[in-house]
Amino acid sequence: MAALLSTVALTGCASFSPDGGMNVVATVASETINKDVVSIRTTDDAGRARDAVQGLLRRALTVGTAVQIALLNNRGLQAAYNELALAEAEFVGESLPPNPTFAISRVTGNGGYEIERQVVGDILALATLPFRSEIARQRFQKAQLRAAEETLRLAAEVRRAYYRAVGANELVVLLTDAKSTAESTAQLALKLGETGSLNKLDQAREQVFYAEITADLATLRQDATSSRERLIRLLGLWDRDLDFRLPQKLPALPRRPLSLPRIEVDAVAHRIDLQMARIELGLLAKSLKLTEATRFVTLLDLAGIDKKTREPEGAPFRERGFDIAFQIPIFDGGEVRVRQAAETYNQAFNRLTEKAVDVRSEARDAFRVYRSRYDIAGHYQREVLPLREIISDEMKLRFSSMQVDVFALLTEARQRIAALRAAIEAKRGFWLAESELKTAIYGGGGGSESQPEPRASATAQAGGAGH
Repeated sequence: MAALLSTVALTGCASFSPDGGMNVVATVASETINKDVVSIRTTDDAGRARDAVQGLLRRALTVGTAVQIALLNNRGLQAAYNELALAEAEFVGESLPPNPTFAISRVTGNGGYEIERQVVGDILALATLPFRSEIARQRFQKAQLRAAEETLRLAAEVRRAYYRAVGANELVVLLTDAKSTAESTAQLALKLGETGSLNKLDQAREQVFYAEITADLATLRQDATSSRERLIRLLGLWDRDLDFRLPQKLPALPRRPLSLPRIEVDAVAHRIDLQMARIELGLLAKSLKLTEATRFVTLLDLAGIDKKTREPEGAPFRERGFDIAFQIPIFDGGEVRVRQAAETYNQAFNRLTEKAVDVRSEARDAFRVYRSRYDIAGHYQREVLPLREIISDEMKLRFSSMQVDVFALLTEARQRIAALRAAIEAKRGFWLAESELKTAIYGGGGGSESQPEPRASATAQAGGAGH
């Protein structure tokens, strides 16, 4: 008993950290997304977070400020931090020695009595305390990484919602102007039809374009509203905070795309889910050793006994001793538990290997999509839109010199609108791909389902709109 107690004293007991284990989460958030996190536990914490959010909401939101607001204000993330605090409490509890059990009994009869006192301790639990404490510590480390992963997941979701909301706003502005042009064209076609200067086919073409763009604008406005509401939910805003301002245009493309020659190595080294899988494998390895060490003995209790007895016709006398209880492994020699632990370890090893392969593939694919989206968006900015501008200017000159009629000019305007719309969607696709690239390197969920579907080219969209 003295040897076991000295071992426990050398091992030491864990204690609660001042920040509830948030140091790992704060480090990950600072190094990967350059943002601050806070675990709100008191009214003072809530007040400081609220003041910070109010300060950020006074300006038009950038993607960075949107992410920071969500990290301070999203209650789902705070619930994840509560899970981390619960994991720390479990870790501290697992590192404590088992409490002894005290029992007392008194039996009387025929003028005599018997008093027995026992102090029972779980010797096996005390002997395996260092192993169990180390396992609990690694579980707590895994919980810290899980909270960090939730932080990165929320940041990624906010970035996607932000770019979709701003992109929808830009498309709404574009199609609002296009609708005005289409309405004027439809009214002109109607008047010319009344005078007999325009046949029914051309009238119908102008009318249907106006009808289609009106329906398209209504759809885009609903998409913009839904995207804004999605962003509101992620930011945790309500009541007076709902009137925050978003930019009317997406950010411009960076001058140069990222060059990541070591993206596979970076992803394998930094992915949070891969780190958690490694910790899980280590946990199972230690659990396997513990299972093998306690294969034959699963119950070992030591009881100190103090008994006082008095017979009716004799003097009282005392008895002292001890009692040991253990399980005899006659039928179950622990082979089942050892086999289960070994197969669980092998299963975790195979899943870790699969995860590593998947991570490398996801990183390569995310970088290819990122570069492709950058090239497509840049192509629209450098080639398509300038050419469309030249065509528009030339058509205006020819219209001024009466070389083309008004409907040829309007047909070209529709094609230019289609090109502008495709350029906006391509730029939005790039920023979404850039967000997915960060997720592929550092973790935080998402995936290919979050990437926008490519749309038809501007020429195909505008095809058949002319005369």
